[in-house]
Amino acid sequence: MKQLIFIATLVIFACTSLSAQEEQAAKPKDRPVRAPFESGYLIDNQTTVIPSPKTLEYIIQHKFGTMNNGLTDLFGIYAPGANIRMGLNYVPYKNLQLGYGLTRLNMYSDFSVKYTILEQTRRNTVPVAVGVYATMAIDGRNEKVYGKNYNFGNRFSYFSQLIVGRRFNDWLSVQANASFTHYNAVDSLIDHDKIAVGFNGRIKFSPQSSILFQYDQPLKIKSISEHREFTKPSKPNLGIGWEIRTSTHAFHIYVSSADGLVPQHNAMFNQNDFTKGDMMFGFSITRLWSF
Repeated sequence: MKQLIFIATLVIFACTSLSAQEEQAAKPKDRPVRAPFESGYLIDNQTTVIPSPKTLEYIIQHKFGTMNNGLTDLFGIYAPGANIRMGLNYVPYKNLQLGYGLTRLNMYSDFSVKYTILEQTRRNTVPVAVGVYATMAIDGRNEKVYGKNYNFGNRFSYFSQLIVGRRFNDWLSVQANASFTHYNAVDSLIDHDKIAVGFNGRIKFSPQSSILFQYDQPLKIKSISEHREFTKPSKPNLGIGWEIRTSTHAFHIYVSSADGLVPQHNAMFNQNDFTKGDMMFGFSITRLWSF
């Protein structure tokens, strides 16, 4: 009798296991959505998008002067003080990107890492994409800028950001982000630390073209401030642009209010006020190679 019970238990277990495997096999795998953005860059921000593994990305970013002088300098295009950054990014593994760039303003050398923690899926098993982005920049100006108490560590600044995004449909994708910036050395009127939040997105209106928008807001938080009054707070960064995308290139032309091309610089030092017309033309070009 015990043997019969044992055999019957094995048969029931085997049938149950086969049934569960068949159901699992019949259920389609919930795959990631198509890329919510056409590029890893969105004007002055990052997206959760990372190219496929073994991809090298070259980027040129350029900002002209402010548009305040109108036709005198062709709305800033011929104004002095233009800023440019050239960089390289490489994807050694899926969802991991490493990068380096060199910027004219303050001669920043920046080293970056981006990782996509979660990818939004088509059946909404995962409803949003989540990524993290971090940079360390080294100020390359002459040491005289730092005065008598100079040491090499004064040159370092850091930026870290959490990005959460969602593709709602074929034409609309949006993101929200929160960031923390730290400078080892700053002006006596400025805090060493800054927290900021932002909102940005893409409105796609043709197979190759999209409208881009962004808004970044540095926060005034007394609990991390080193001063009684915010005497020189950084100002918000507003931007809107047009994106043209091919299989290997992304081209952005835009206007935005921040003059920096390194994110911690914009979060900490931006003094351009878009409500007073302090906007600048800019563009960026990315090129992908697969190895």
